[in-house]
Amino acid sequence: MSVPPPSVAKGVRSGPAVEERSGAGQTVARDVAATESADKDTVATDAAASETLEDYTLRFAPRSYRRWTPMVVATTALGGIAYMADFSIGAGIGLTHGTGNALAAIALAAAVIFLTGFPLAYYGARYNIDLDLITRGAGFGYYGSVLTSVIFASFTFIFFALEGSIMAQGLKLGLGLPLWLGYLVSTLMVIPLVIYGMKALSKLQVWTTPIWLLLMVGPLLYLVSTDPGTVNRFLSYAGTDGDGGINTASVLLGAGVCLSLIAQIGEQIDYLRFMPPKTQENRRSWWTAVVMAGPGWVVLGALKQAIGVFLAVYILAEVGPAAATEPIQQFRGAFDAMLPSWLVIPLAVVLVVISQIKINVTNAYSGSLAWTNSVTRITKHYPGRMVFVLLNLAFALTLMETDMFSVLNSILGFYSNCAIAWVVTVATDIIVNKYVLKLSPQTPEFRRGMLYAVNPVGVVAFVAASGLSIAMYFHALGDALQPYSPVAAALIAFVLTPLTAVLTKGRYYLRRTDDGIAEALLDADGNPSATTYACHVCRQSFERPDLAACHTHDAMVCSLCLTTDKTGDHLLPPEPATA
Repeated sequence: MSVPPPSVAKGVRSGPAVEERSGAGQTVARDVAATESADKDTVATDAAASETLEDYTLRFAPRSYRRWTPMVVATTALGGIAYMADFSIGAGIGLTHGTGNALAAIALAAAVIFLTGFPLAYYGARYNIDLDLITRGAGFGYYGSVLTSVIFASFTFIFFALEGSIMAQGLKLGLGLPLWLGYLVSTLMVIPLVIYGMKALSKLQVWTTPIWLLLMVGPLLYLVSTDPGTVNRFLSYAGTDGDGGINTASVLLGAGVCLSLIAQIGEQIDYLRFMPPKTQENRRSWWTAVVMAGPGWVVLGALKQAIGVFLAVYILAEVGPAAATEPIQQFRGAFDAMLPSWLVIPLAVVLVVISQIKINVTNAYSGSLAWTNSVTRITKHYPGRMVFVLLNLAFALTLMETDMFSVLNSILGFYSNCAIAWVVTVATDIIVNKYVLKLSPQTPEFRRGMLYAVNPVGVVAFVAASGLSIAMYFHALGDALQPYSPVAAALIAFVLTPLTAVLTKGRYYLRRTDDGIAEALLDADGNPSATTYACHVCRQSFERPDLAACHTHDAMVCSLCLTTDKTGDHLLPPEPATA
């Protein structure tokens, strides 16, 4: 990128805060020299520049990088939903609680995920920021959102481990690899793909999606059309703990497991932030892509869970309940009904391997972003995204080697309480606090210095909702309430988020309302401005939403240099309190 000339700094406002730092004289050259000496802490930004300019790990994704059409972005995002865990989740719920309860649980969870995911997806696509950056300005504050970044990072390595376990099962069946070696192979093979970020992932997802869809849908259609009795057996299956009827506790327990996937919207937004600007010309394709790849992912997810129940019931008599939850066994049984025997196992393995590569590159990629966001904010040092790719993979491999697949539903049931509390809190802040109560600023803010360190609105709602629901899940409030823990997580977060905003009068959202730059943050169409300015610390140029005026110089500083500023010299002072 070309660096604008020094005259670009004339765009900095000459308001009170700026006058204070420039009134002692215009000795900018001397100040810059002093700052370069004092700012040795920010030298990490030089190393970060080349990497973050590729995938903008910690910052707004600029218009100059977002060259994909809406539908390419949507296809790339939906490619990450090729995971096989849905088949295992659906099968586990169905075999335990019966088909009727499983389908009701899947539908309930899908409705909640769609409704909460819509505002988050819109904000990610409209303002080109990931879910962590959205969370900062939606009730949590600059450091408060570290809590949720860790929750999201945990989601990525838990699901990487789950998907890697499924792939290892396929490699064992098809190639005879022992499980421990399959776990290692499934972990190491994603590293080359994740290094290159969105450019490589978009090509991978677009080219593999048609093959994946054909292999997944083909066997199901064949079984239903050639053996209608499979549908009757599927619909009448009562489960090991069920009596064939719909039971509220069973539905809620099943929905709790499905709702562990609510955090998947974070991975969808990691792609949606690369959407092009919304204009009059592309508004239909833009909205279609956002709905499809945002909350719409759960439609395909719910269908896969229902298919998982169907296939598990279909192969149950042949393989038994333990193996019936393994996707490789499910599709082996389905392919066996329609293909010659020599082709069954190879195709089942191909389907599993393609699915796992498609989702686990996303898990590794999104996890690296979440860890990088958290650690860089806390330490004010940027170690590079690849460090956290390897860290996330190490966590996932450890879970696989300890056989997490055997306790899948228990892990997901527990995790869902935290995920629900987080996503519902952010969605409620956007819908209620921003648009109904108007206590939260509608334009999202993520830059250090513009936000308070902690905003009690989101932090209180999240901690209370997740804490109480986890207590319920572990029977601390009685056995009768245990199935209702996901409902409690959602309701507590939904009530406390606006209540805390009203009690605090919204005063902890913004530390400043003026970032010291004269040009508006958004253009005439409401999209983030594409005007570029130079950061005087790292000497790179960035688009308007990624910068703020510097406290000590008549210049601008990018968001990553603000993040790694250990002395706080560049941060604008808080605005005076108003009566």
